[in-house]
Amino acid sequence: MAVTILIKRKVTPNSEAGLDLLLRKLRSLTVNQKGYISGQSFRRIDQDGESLVISVWQALGDWKRWTDSAERIELQNEIDLLVGDPTQYEIFENV
Repeated sequence: MAVTILIKRKVTPNSEAGLDLLLRKLRSLTVNQKGYISGQSFRRIDQDGESLVISVWQALGDWKRWTDSAERIELQNEIDLLVGDPTQYEIFENV
């Protein structure tokens, strides 16, 4: 069953350019992963400093395999270090 992952990050003016670069790199790696269906990136307009990625995967196992991969962990650590806050994840399935 498909799962949808909400990925929330804080963004500061100082981290915005670097974050954009890291997220583009992460996205380019993600699209080649087994089970990846789609993704959309959003910047919140009613409140500064928040971004959201909605990522859809064929199965939870596909998402977990990607999140546990060394290349993703390395990029995610760079992202969290840059923005100064841990990325938040929420996992949903269709009902």
